[in-house]
Amino acid sequence: MGGIAIVGAGMAGLACARALRERGIEASLFDKGRKAGGRMSSRLGESSAGPVGFDHGAQYMTGRDAGFVAALSAWRSDGLLAPWPAAGPDAWVGVPGMNAPLLAMARELTIRWDTRVEGLERDASGWRLRGEGLDEGGFATVLTAIPAEQTATLLAPHTPALAAIAERIPSDPCWTAMAAFPVRLDVEPDVLRTDGAVGWAARNSAKPGRPATEAWVVQGSPDWSRANLERDADAVAADLLAEFFAASGIAPVVPALLKGHRWRYAKSGAAERAVLWDAEHRIGACGDWLTGPRIENAWLSGVRLAGVVG
Repeated sequence: MGGIAIVGAGMAGLACARALRERGIEASLFDKGRKAGGRMSSRLGESSAGPVGFDHGAQYMTGRDAGFVAALSAWRSDGLLAPWPAAGPDAWVGVPGMNAPLLAMARELTIRWDTRVEGLERDASGWRLRGEGLDEGGFATVLTAIPAEQTATLLAPHTPALAAIAERIPSDPCWTAMAAFPVRLDVEPDVLRTDGAVGWAARNSAKPGRPATEAWVVQGSPDWSRANLERDADAVAADLLAEFFAASGIAPVVPALLKGHRWRYAKSGAAERAVLWDAEHRIGACGDWLTGPRIENAWLSGVRLAGVVG
């Protein structure tokens, strides 16, 4: 029996796997997505106004911890990051999309995409991961790098005490509208924050390395997103765009493209501990939901869990 399985290949899971590899320990990652991104996902596509790009999850990243600052510096040296002063003097964005550093990290690791882990079991060979089209075992250790709600579900049958911590940390949802326009909107500056329905809006086309077509990402506040959580994505996107026009004070402009995306588990971070770890059963969890919603929190949690696993 040996090996480590990591459920989730966002920033926390990838950082954990990379930190383990630096210590000579290989891990196998499993993720329900088609490629690296998670809440740092980016979309590229076409609209009637031209090519468009949207960072529809995390908008930028900053660094305080020396280790993460060093990671930011390395990514910048590799051409994967660029400063974005519109969000602040220490704000960085991936180039050509927020997921650029994750795509680079993922290329060096063993990851099974399009794979949803629905349950964990223990048998004579160790930990076994189960899900639709998935039945893989023989792992000595299993780690999760997914939202608190999903972590609680997987951990509850095996380590109820850790699952209970995750259950106490609910995530705020976030509806996001992605809109492209045939003309530049008369909105300045490139970032809009409000205390109303629109928690954040940004001219994505103003970020370094993005297509020039006027493109905005509009994210609903937690309260607004929660109130509209189960509605149709197209209807929500239209309403959120209307809220954006009202907040920005300009007349509505018909978009060349409008899409909505629901982040059911968007922000949390109140467990006030960097990792969860059950040494007896060799099962643990990492993620930004433990200490805070910043990308740095996810990276730190993953790295620290790798150090605990031993």
